[in-house]
Amino acid sequence: MATTAKPWDNGALQASENGRFIQHSNGEAFHWQADTCWELFHRLTREEITLLIETRARQGFNVLQVVALAELEGIRVPNRYGAFPLKDENPETPDLDGGYWDVVDFAFDLAAEHGIYLALLPTWGDKLTRAWGAGPVIFNETNIEAYGRWIASRYGHRENLIWVNGGDRDTAGYEDAWRGLANGLRAGEAEKHLMTFHPMGEFSSGESFHSDEWLDLNMLQTGHGHPELERIRKMITANWQRTPAKPVLDGEPRYENHPIQFDARKGYFQAGDVRQAIYAGLMSGGCGFTYGCHAVWQFAQDAYAPINNPISHWSYSLELPGANQVQFATKLMRDESVLELVPDLSILEDRSALFARASEDRTRAVVYFPESHRVRLNAKFSTVRWFDPRTGETHESQPVDTHLEPPKSDAQTRDWVAILSA
Repeated sequence: MATTAKPWDNGALQASENGRFIQHSNGEAFHWQADTCWELFHRLTREEITLLIETRARQGFNVLQVVALAELEGIRVPNRYGAFPLKDENPETPDLDGGYWDVVDFAFDLAAEHGIYLALLPTWGDKLTRAWGAGPVIFNETNIEAYGRWIASRYGHRENLIWVNGGDRDTAGYEDAWRGLANGLRAGEAEKHLMTFHPMGEFSSGESFHSDEWLDLNMLQTGHGHPELERIRKMITANWQRTPAKPVLDGEPRYENHPIQFDARKGYFQAGDVRQAIYAGLMSGGCGFTYGCHAVWQFAQDAYAPINNPISHWSYSLELPGANQVQFATKLMRDESVLELVPDLSILEDRSALFARASEDRTRAVVYFPESHRVRLNAKFSTVRWFDPRTGETHESQPVDTHLEPPKSDAQTRDWVAILSA
């Protein structure tokens, strides 16, 4: 059922004054819980878009990451209604007669009814610098800014819009073009919207654009090639330490049912792997998180060639365990005011495999255990409550002395969150 009160009733999204999280203009914190739906406009019917949005709304998602000019032959293969986004593959002549942009309008309208933002990439990166993928390269430094002005003139009045510049390609040598797109978006929008940049795998927007005024939020793509959680910590920390301070989140971590390191012979990331990546990012300083499912981002179905061995049809994947469990990370953020805490591993003696945030006066802390093991505390806390990231349930408060040890569990991934009070 569509919500009545909408997040944007609290005002436009912006970085907090301390640059550590996203908030509305009235000061209300915004807890980013996104799904990656890259091919939504290109591969879904209106009925399927409705199924997707209604399901994700029920599961607590408040952002869907989508692309106007999609990666998978988004220029030369029409959408499900036979419509193309451009005339003659020319970004200066959007096709306003064929119905492609009507589907985009429909998705914006329906998402708004359910209180969901669309984090819109105006184009995938292969349309500027192919490197790999279908392309074709249709942009240069001049026409990409003009396209930005046009798409902002069409959608820049939408309250449920977030801009995502970029699109999974190396920025080297193309920085001015991406800046041109940002300038076009800013010039064409009716009011200022939150803007970030989607980098290629294992990179951050901060490496190329941190000092740019248009960049409100740093986005990482920790990706699918590195299962090590320490990599996530290092990438979040590097952006946390940049000046001026800007919020940071992992916009593309391990996807559920994605082949590990892109190799199906190594198995697939499961719900526990997804939770580990999400909580590692949050506890390292992330201001929110993005979930992904390998079948859903590409909307795998019989009509299209599968990309890298998806396990099932996209609609069968909507109710995967991880998709239903990530809302509990948002619950933890809200209930325990996690965004007010700062990353602080010094409260722990064994810091190698744990993730923690604490208040500056050390009266509150949350510690994420990717796997159960005993750890000694370096700070004095009197009580602990254990939060189960599989169920969202919190155990009753218990006294704590010098050590922490999570409850017993027979789950495949035995992760827990300790909520500590002095």
